[in-house]
Amino acid sequence: MLCFMPQKTLFIFCTYRWLGLIGQFRPKKLISAIKTELQSADELELPVFRDAAKHFLDKSLYSVALATQLSLSPSTSLLWSTERQGEKKDAAWPELFMDRKGKYWEVPESISLDMSSLPSDSGLQYHFGIHKNSGHPQAFNALDGEAPSALMPGLCAKAAFSYQKSKDIWRRKETKEDLIIKTDKGSYWRPSYDVRLREPHAAISGIIGGTCAAWFGKGSKNVESQSEDNIPTTNNKRSPLSADFFGSACYTFQHGQFRKLYGDLTRVDARLDLSSLSSFAKRIFKSSSANKSLSSPRLNLIFQQQVAGPIVFRVDSKLLLDSKAGKLGPHIEDVIYSLSYSLRLLRSGKVVAWYSPKRKEGMIELRLFEF
Repeated sequence: MLCFMPQKTLFIFCTYRWLGLIGQFRPKKLISAIKTELQSADELELPVFRDAAKHFLDKSLYSVALATQLSLSPSTSLLWSTERQGEKKDAAWPELFMDRKGKYWEVPESISLDMSSLPSDSGLQYHFGIHKNSGHPQAFNALDGEAPSALMPGLCAKAAFSYQKSKDIWRRKETKEDLIIKTDKGSYWRPSYDVRLREPHAAISGIIGGTCAAWFGKGSKNVESQSEDNIPTTNNKRSPLSADFFGSACYTFQHGQFRKLYGDLTRVDARLDLSSLSSFAKRIFKSSSANKSLSSPRLNLIFQQQVAGPIVFRVDSKLLLDSKAGKLGPHIEDVIYSLSYSLRLLRSGKVVAWYSPKRKEGMIELRLFEF
């Protein structure tokens, strides 16, 4: 089943700040409620239709999220966001949280305030944030499973830093001759369909960083809790204080400048991620307390191929480098197939249609700010 969620987004921009408002309407729930109302009526009279129309006022059909970002300096920005459903007992999007297994979780109420550095030539970045969750998370597309401890109720202060270094093995810089094409009828301007894909190159890069978190409140030591139906939400213990390191190594190869109608773009990205150095070390020393999901390296592979003009076929795959129950060796966690149509006037904007067979989910998106 495909999950297409009707929503409306409004953005307001100024030089140093932007404001976004996202709203969602759940038509499937509305249709089901009206259908039940009409089927239970003996006769289809005016009062029956009046009662059916009242379902449009059901708060659980709607949800809203608000986000804003303010640039404090050329290298620092402040981000605040909050999302809330129309009725507390029924969690709803607009911001679903996805865990490492591709499972979506609904959080009844979430508020966050973040301050982060902007990308810089030095490669050093930092991020500070305060997050507050209210209500117990519920699995959106599964009947069982434990919710991530980070989504459980509580107030958390987080900080992270990272250092990134990139080195070109080779790169062909864009020239004026690439931009201006001369013909018998004159010269014309031919920029790349996407400014991020305008230079053929091969490069390696690496990221190393650390995180720390502090939980406040009664539930900071143990997040074992129960839902309204007295069903345990999770049995994981959450430490009030935690710190860890992470790292990534990436290789990129691109052929073509993505200007011509055919055969001008082939790109491969391979990234190896290690999300928890402490869990990985515990696993090496065969500690029983090692988190198997966090301790296993993950390999992300991206393949892009120009089909014709601005149309690109792309495959994103995520592999867990660990043995699965009943299977030996690495296994695929998720695969996403997509077709995109680049909008040259937006420099890096595009229309993307993607589908994930593993999650049985697809979507059509308009991405305006992929720079």
